[in-house]
Amino acid sequence: MEYTNKNFPALKNDRLLKAACGKEVDKVPVWVMRQAGRYLPEFQAVRAQHDFFTVCRTPELACEVTLQPLRRYEHLDASIIFSDILVIPQALGMTVEMHPGVGPVFPEPLKDVSEIDNLKEEGAVSRLTYVGDAITLTRHKIEGKVPLIGFTGAPFTLMGYMIEGGGSKTMSKTKEWLEKYPKDVHRLLGLLTRVIIDYLVMQVESGAQLLQVFESSADHLTREQFIEFSVPYLKDIRSGVKTKLQEKQLDQVPMTIFAKGGGHSLDVQAEMGYETIGLDWTVDPVEARKIVGNNITLQGNLDPQDLYKTPEEIKKLTIKMTQKFGKQRYIANLGHGITPQTPLESMTVFTESVHEAV
Repeated sequence: MEYTNKNFPALKNDRLLKAACGKEVDKVPVWVMRQAGRYLPEFQAVRAQHDFFTVCRTPELACEVTLQPLRRYEHLDASIIFSDILVIPQALGMTVEMHPGVGPVFPEPLKDVSEIDNLKEEGAVSRLTYVGDAITLTRHKIEGKVPLIGFTGAPFTLMGYMIEGGGSKTMSKTKEWLEKYPKDVHRLLGLLTRVIIDYLVMQVESGAQLLQVFESSADHLTREQFIEFSVPYLKDIRSGVKTKLQEKQLDQVPMTIFAKGGGHSLDVQAEMGYETIGLDWTVDPVEARKIVGNNITLQGNLDPQDLYKTPEEIKKLTIKMTQKFGKQRYIANLGHGITPQTPLESMTVFTESVHEAV
């Protein structure tokens, strides 16, 4: 199929987009972070044949795994394109490998601030067109069943991976950079922000109907550090995407910020211009609503570990959560990504229970 054909099928289920924009919904929309992923046997079958980043870079494969959860779970109100936040460092010229049982590994992380100059900012987004192609193909194949979400990692989260060389429990090298080289850190965050803005705009041009920014490492930052090293760039991303879509005469799309561990800064997040704020499972929905007010949609926030409980317990917890958030300006989700060993039935119970809870 032509990746250039943007004459997409009409959208049949717009619950997610309505909720994000504050419009009335018949039922609370539900989707799950990492819903196209390792907990599904059909995903494992694809991965048995193909390397992780090969799946990301092959539009037909990325489309196939994006659609897998929709075939299995009829209550899902959205799909999210199968990709990875670390495609951006790859596009900047860094090598990222996916090691079984370890996760992403950078064989040559940034060891010195002088190496920032080696990053290939120019043309970075043109090296990510495979994501746009996967989005366009998926929009056709999804046949308007549900909207398609595009996403990116946030600048601080990406920088952490680039410095640490992979996931880190302490982020000690990154924190050392924050202390010793704040000026260079801001330079790197600015570079990442520029690439992210163009990357997200390209995703909308390709057919993404909502965008989510993952600040997955916010739990490593104090409130003060979050305000210094994350907030200005998240604001720039929101306003930059808006401006560029306007310039290109493209429709605006709602945007979600999900700062895992950023519960200490919900008031600041509410000022950043995003339509939706994602909450992790440590945040109380009632308190969050008081802080952000009634003009922002909240998303979340069942603990992914709760999906290992009995179906009866999952149903009870899901209904309780949904009632706490209320029907308006709410998108049901987990408080982080679904984990690999999650029983398949748990997803059925979770998604069904959200729709029943109204």
